[in-house]
Amino acid sequence: MIAPQELIERITAAADYDDCVVIVESKTQANLRWASSTLTTNGVIAEQTVTVIAFVAVEGGVATGSVSRTNVELDEVSAIAKEAGRVALAAGKADDEAPLLKNQALGDWTAAHSPTGPDVFTKFAPELGELFSRSKADSIELFGYAEHNHTTTWLGSKGGLRMRHDQPAGRLEMTGKSHGRTRSTWEGRATRDFSDVDLAGVDLGIRQRLEWQSRTVAKPAGRYQTVLPAGSVADLLAFLLWTSPARDAAEGRSVYSKKGEIGKTRIGETFSKLPINIYSDHTYKGLESSPFNVATNSGPFSSVFDNGLPQSKWEFIKDGKLNGLIASRSVSEKTGVPYSAGGDNVILEVPGATGDLSSQISKVQDGLLLTTLWYIRMVDPVTSLLTGLTRDGVYEIKNGEVSGAVNNFRWNESPVELLGRISSASATNITATREFEDLMRTATPAIVFDDFNMSTVSPGT
Repeated sequence: MIAPQELIERITAAADYDDCVVIVESKTQANLRWASSTLTTNGVIAEQTVTVIAFVAVEGGVATGSVSRTNVELDEVSAIAKEAGRVALAAGKADDEAPLLKNQALGDWTAAHSPTGPDVFTKFAPELGELFSRSKADSIELFGYAEHNHTTTWLGSKGGLRMRHDQPAGRLEMTGKSHGRTRSTWEGRATRDFSDVDLAGVDLGIRQRLEWQSRTVAKPAGRYQTVLPAGSVADLLAFLLWTSPARDAAEGRSVYSKKGEIGKTRIGETFSKLPINIYSDHTYKGLESSPFNVATNSGPFSSVFDNGLPQSKWEFIKDGKLNGLIASRSVSEKTGVPYSAGGDNVILEVPGATGDLSSQISKVQDGLLLTTLWYIRMVDPVTSLLTGLTRDGVYEIKNGEVSGAVNNFRWNESPVELLGRISSASATNITATREFEDLMRTATPAIVFDDFNMSTVSPGT
């Protein structure tokens, strides 16, 4: 396979138009999968994706078009460069035109991709085997997977960009079942290299929640003070971000639009009575991510004209107020919202918050504890109203302690409105989402929400 650096040099040389950005992603993945406390499969996957973005001068501006292919060979270089040019001309003048960054270098451009492999599980795999043995002895079945990815991104251009970033990312998901599979619960972890995964903690959490399910009680639909663990909070954060493009807000199509005032946003409005902060920072310890912007196509969240620009800290919510939205340079010029490409991680913090999930449970006199949110769907982007299900365990809290399990619910909530109903939060920790696995780098607290709307009882488990 031709080296990514050579691919970029050859494609940009073959591009007979004004400028050309080439993005090459080399990705390797090592994985383990298990069922009924027995390892079922393991393996290593390797893939390479090449995206060619053409910038062609046309009357009144610049046209752009992108083409993506896997595993491009030497004899395909000229063809893919020409195809990108044809796509650009067919698209016509771009409405997000901005000056292209040129002659910038970052990272070890010449080094090869450093692949991940089975060695990443050197510490984890033996501990997993011991966990299987203990679970079988106690008639607990464990299902799940562990995977580790390493992605190297090279971004080069005809105009002299030569940028590189290496991104490790790991994920563990574990479902535990007992008593003839009548009880079920879930644990997840995010990691960069599996050296810090606490399998004993995973085991403890699964066993505790399976034990809580020994007593069950029926609960009706209604509004409850509800504790969400960090992973569920991160799933809700995904929707806060997915409705955050400034263009949608300025056009009156999002929850961040100024009501009745097209062209204006809600930046500056208070969303939470607590001074919470939600932000992206590529230097955040344990969630380090790309220091430069990478965009394979233009859309509400990105512009191909912004490739290579620095990923500065993006403060989405600051001190409880909406502080910024995602805006390309073109959108920024049209809306007045400061430029930001967002980022590749997301952090929610409540200044001064301490404790963990248990400390949040202890603050609830009469309420619910969820394990995970499931099958989340957007109902109305203008209000950010979501619907979804609870899964793998909902628990009754009485006098600051879990007293047993209750039935599942369908819920309807707006995560934007929920920001105003945070009554307490723990310290922030790196966590794993359940529903949105692509949101790999998150850090949130466990949170107590007031009046969480459990709209109907669900028969699901």
